[in-house]
Order: sequence, then structure tokens, then C-alpha cells
Amino acid sequence: MGVTPQDQLAALKRGAAEIISESELLERLKTGKPLRIKLGLDPTAPHIHLGFAVVLRKLRQFQDFGHQVVLLIGDFTARVGDPTGRSETRKVLTPEEIEANGRTYREQLSLILDPDKTEVRFNSEWLMPMSFADVVSLTSKYTVARILERDDFQNRYREGVPIHLHELLYPLMQGYDSVALQSDVEMGGTDQKFNNLVGRALQREVGQPPQIVFLMPILEGLDGVQKMSKSLGNYVGITESPTEMFGKLMSLPDHLMERYFELCTDVPMDQVRSAKDTHPRDVKRWLGREIVKIYHGEEAARGADEEFLRVFSQREIPTEMEEKTVLSPVNVVDLLITVGFAGSKRDARRLVEQGAVSLEGARVAAPAEVSFEDGAVLKVSRRFVRLRRG
Repeated sequence: MGVTPQDQLAALKRGAAEIISESELLERLKTGKPLRIKLGLDPTAPHIHLGFAVVLRKLRQFQDFGHQVVLLIGDFTARVGDPTGRSETRKVLTPEEIEANGRTYREQLSLILDPDKTEVRFNSEWLMPMSFADVVSLTSKYTVARILERDDFQNRYREGVPIHLHELLYPLMQGYDSVALQSDVEMGGTDQKFNNLVGRALQREVGQPPQIVFLMPILEGLDGVQKMSKSLGNYVGITESPTEMFGKLMSLPDHLMERYFELCTDVPMDQVRSAKDTHPRDVKRWLGREIVKIYHGEEAARGADEEFLRVFSQREIPTEMEEKTVLSPVNVVDLLITVGFAGSKRDARRLVEQGAVSLEGARVAAPAEVSFEDGAVLKVSRRFVRLRRG
């Protein structure tokens, strides 16, 4: 006997921030037909970290229940850029760059998703051929008042920051993707709620069953405050070595451990909550083993745990670590940003002031210029990197 629709829904709800709506999703599951689950992606080169993996792991759950995942790479919408109020203009990629990034997506995503149940599409396929009459017809299906309900448009309008007409088309283009793909469910982070709801509304306008909007929370990074991001240096990449992943996770603030268990592992939450009287360090080691096991296997997870204990209990350095080529001398603030241990100069200075930075075993006391020999080891909290002189 297969998994019932009710059991599917119960499993899928784990960690979800919001589902619009649960009752509609259950009815769709009850049909027994494989659902089309859409996730929109930027065409820029991906670097998949645990924050991104939160949504991907939920997609894998859908696949395991027999549903079809559709990864929609927004090569056409990238020409506009999601209007988040940023001042920078997004670089327009060449077709060759987009295709290369698409291949990278397929390679990295296959670490989580089932390739046989994953369809990859590009929205230039249907947006590029649209005539001006088609665009006018599309805009007639949504009101300006509804578009301006979006928070970033409201804020920019109130603050007198220009809003260009082409930016207003972005939610409509993303919504039309759902029409073109006839998606049953659209996955995304909570920051994509508005765009996903536009897709639902447009589907209803053209007579399609409106997609269910399935939102996952935004995972905080290792700093415990800002969302996980490579640019902020607070991330754990899924292709990093077992020891690097484990070491990073051991620097996670204690208050986030339960959240990481829920969003990044398959451990039943009743088991997690029953460990509340266990020492936080041991719970964190358990979390580290569970996450490393998903991407590298159980043996690698045990090895990473043992390596961590050896390094930090006996105050040794890791047997293996990432290497970075850097010019010497260099200001330690710039050094931390270059090696990826800080996302900004402010973050780097904070790490130095907290006494978290050491070079060749000596603590760096001030955000000043430092020199090092080839092969020197830089340590920041529980992270190590070997420096090669450029």
C-alpha cells in the first residue's frame, strides 16, 4: 500500500513556513496524479549551501512521493532583476554563460534531487517570443494597486526612490511562468510569497487550477542573525569537505540547533526535543554528524567528528584544510573577507575585536596589517585555512 495523501501532507508540512492552502494541496494529492512542483532559480552560477538546500530537500520529499519537480531558470527575467530596491544593475549573462550555469545547477542539484524526476526549463522559451500585444494582454489581468502592495515597491514609493515600469512587469513574468508550466505547486522562500501569489492569480485568470504556494523559512547563517549567504561568509556549502562542514556547524549558536535539525536533517523532532538535557556541545556534534552524513555518508561524518575532537580537545590543527592564495602583507580585515570568513569589513573587525582570529597560533589583536609565510594557518573561531603567498 502506498503512502496516503494525508501521510504525504503530514510529512511535507515539516518545517514549512506557510502553505496556501493545505486543504487545496490535500485535494490535489488525493487525485493520485503526479503533481508538477515548480521552483524558480536565478541563472547566475550556483553555490548550494544549507540555506538553499532547505527548499531543495522539500522538493526531494515531493519526488520521493512520486511527483515531478520543474526547475525554472529565469534567464529572461534576469534581464529585469527582482526589484528588491538594490541600486546595482544585475549583469546580463550571455547564452553561453547561462547554459554553463544550467549545467552547474544540474550537477550540484543532483546531490539532493532525483535527476529522473527533475525537469529543467528556461523562461526565455515562452517570454522571448511574446509580442507587445501579448504583453498588453498579460498586464490586463492584474491591477497596478495589487502590484504596489508588494513591500519593496511600497517602501521605494514612500521614500521617493524611482520605480521603473519594467520592474512592475517582473512579478507578472514570474507569475506567467506558472501558467506556461501549468504548475500545481510553487516552492519558494518566504521572501517570494508575493511573486508566487501572482502566479496563482494569473492561473485562475486563464482557467487553470491555481497553484498551491508552498513557502519555506529563510535559514539563518552561522552568525545566527542574517540569512545564510556566501557573500556574508556565514554559510555551509554542501560540496565542502566533511571536516569543513562539521567545523563550521560546531560554531553555530546554540539557540539555532533545533531549527537546523528541523530544516536540514531527517531526525524526528521528538528525538531532538528529548535531548534537551544533553550538553549543547554533544547535541551540536550530533547535528554535525547528521548533516555531514546526508552529503558525504556515515563514515565521513564519524571521521569529521573524530577530527574535530582531535583538533579542539588536543589543540592541534586539522590534517586537511582549504588553501587560499593571498598577497602578503595584507590588512587582516581584507584577509578575512578574501578567504570567505567574513562577509563585510564590519563583520571582520567584529571577529578581530572578539579575539576570534589567530595567525600561526598567535591572536590578532587589532584590525591592522599582517604578514605571513607561505603555508601559514589562519584560524577564525573553529575554522581554518592555509594561506599561500600570492
